[in-house]
Amino acid sequence: MIKKGWSKFRIAEVADIISGGTPKTNVMEFWDGDINWITPKDLGQLEGIYAYVTPRKITEAGLQKSSAKLFPENSIILSTRAPIGHLAINKEPMSTNQGCRGIVPSEMVKVKYLFYFLKSNVDLLNDLGTGTTFRELSTRALSSVEIPIPPLQEQQQIVAILDEAFEAIDQAKANIEKNIENAKELFQSKLNQIFSQKGEGWEEKKLNQICEVKDGTHDSPKYVNAENGIPFVTQKNILDEGLSFENTKFIRKEDHDDFYRRSNVAFNDILFAMIGANRGMACIVDDERVFSIKNVGLIKTNENYRSKFLLYYLKSPQAKDYVSNNSSGSAQGFIGLGKLRAFPVPFTSIENQNRIEIQLDTLLQKLNNVESNYIEELNCLEELKKAILQKAFAGELTNKAVAV
Repeated sequence: MIKKGWSKFRIAEVADIISGGTPKTNVMEFWDGDINWITPKDLGQLEGIYAYVTPRKITEAGLQKSSAKLFPENSIILSTRAPIGHLAINKEPMSTNQGCRGIVPSEMVKVKYLFYFLKSNVDLLNDLGTGTTFRELSTRALSSVEIPIPPLQEQQQIVAILDEAFEAIDQAKANIEKNIENAKELFQSKLNQIFSQKGEGWEEKKLNQICEVKDGTHDSPKYVNAENGIPFVTQKNILDEGLSFENTKFIRKEDHDDFYRRSNVAFNDILFAMIGANRGMACIVDDERVFSIKNVGLIKTNENYRSKFLLYYLKSPQAKDYVSNNSSGSAQGFIGLGKLRAFPVPFTSIENQNRIEIQLDTLLQKLNNVESNYIEELNCLEELKKAILQKAFAGELTNKAVAV
């Protein structure tokens, strides 16, 4: 049921929907011009709701000799595949690739009102998408979506209410995210304090003086599905929070003995990412049925040290500085096995290691509990946003219809 004084229209009745296109990438004269050209990826990287400039630009020739179109400013750019639902209002004339649609509102609808409506219906837009490789929202499906339209003055009132509410919510979110960051910095500060000041009986040793340090297998295993395989870990699977098996490949179970002999990963060993964006991250193995590849350092456990104590040191600012200062390669960055074996480690008695481990475990648990509470607050704020949007388009934010 629609609010009295409101009307319901299909989007195609209140806006023009225009598809995008990509000039030929091998024709130099089509690129590096003055015309903004945006993609779904660019939309996803925007921090606010407005798009001013784009990473890539096309020329007038590129615009004329492709299916790309130029949308006027204050249109809505919507990604319609990979993924469906990124949104922005362009503040400069803009073109898009074929993964976006430009929605040019008529005089019947305020651009920001339409933007908020689409924002509140991203799930619906995804449901309307079709395709097997990736879902795509067609112009026809988008055109058929119905939108409740109040008089223009009431649209302005709704937008003003939403702007004010979302500004307050976004500020609250920023404060919470800052608190989460402060909690992480507090833990880093404690690590820095412990491993820089040390104490009586401490000494510095190279990592390979206290344990065996090697890299993973250099073999090329045969991969199988997860049901019939054992996880094969690369540097991408190593996170500070622990091992992630997302997008993990699996080796054959029958190769277990052969690969175990060569990679020799065991419970309580430490895996260390030697290359790439995760370089320097480390985690403890809590499942013996994993195998690591050559760009993963394997720090073997033994009776001389506690794995958790060493892991905490590898997360410290001092350890991160060593990794940064001893990496080679400009593209991904790589810390070689020799540098890993020579890693300077502050070393103390098992009793001290255990005491420090308990101290850091306790602090980390408290901070994790705090972070969990903050994350729950963030989720609640997102739900609040959805609830406010739902009320807005049900006509519950304004008391009555306002005549134009």
